[in-house]
Amino acid sequence: MEPILIAVAFGCGMVVNLIGLPPLLGFLAAGFILNGMGYENSPALSEVADLGVTLLLFTIGLKLNIKTLMRRDVWGTTSLHLLLSTLLFTVVLLVCKGLGLELALSLDWKLALLLGFALSFSSTVFAVKVLEDRSDMNALYARIAIGVLVMQDVFAVAFLAFSSGKWPSIWALWVLGLPLLRPLLFKLLERAGHGELQVLFGVFLALVVGAAGFEVVGLKPDLGALIIGMLLASHPAAAGLAKALFNLKDLFLICFFLTIGLN
Repeated sequence: MEPILIAVAFGCGMVVNLIGLPPLLGFLAAGFILNGMGYENSPALSEVADLGVTLLLFTIGLKLNIKTLMRRDVWGTTSLHLLLSTLLFTVVLLVCKGLGLELALSLDWKLALLLGFALSFSSTVFAVKVLEDRSDMNALYARIAIGVLVMQDVFAVAFLAFSSGKWPSIWALWVLGLPLLRPLLFKLLERAGHGELQVLFGVFLALVVGAAGFEVVGLKPDLGALIIGMLLASHPAAAGLAKALFNLKDLFLICFFLTIGLN
């Protein structure tokens, strides 16, 4: 990464932090500024950004009990929000077409519905970063909010599989056997201790077992990292692992916010 990217990101993040706003807004602004200066996104930057998102979802899983997703207020809120938001955005887009806005003239009701569905989703990365900056990750509303975000991801995966006609490989059934690995994962987590080996173990689980393991069989890599994290959530050392990965994940996520502006 060029020094100018680091300097602009730090400067914008510091300025935004001084006025009491989340630094991530500064990193977004840095991306736009760098884009205006003629810089472009690079494969290396995108790779680091993807690592940040994968580690973020893994750490979310470490703090998320599967019972949270089964709560009626979680799946009920997700379903209602998805339905109402999709209808709202569909109506807005069709109104834009009726008003003669050029970009909306080619829309029919099916395409408007599809775009409305896409616009109904929230950003897990942004939401979790705000919750972490406010130290609210353990609050009840935060756990429910994260549950809703995860359920949105489940809806998205189901939609993508249905709409593309591409179903996961038959080998994806190995995911059903993941709970059988919990005793082994628990034992390895205990033996990893609290130093650099613990951090490496977390990265191994997120990127190799979770992301790569799911991608090979046609499943979403980020979803794999999330599920592997959830398998460890009940272990007493899970909170320590999430804390150990905190700074590494945050550093990688800066690249994620930069890439948005650069694109």
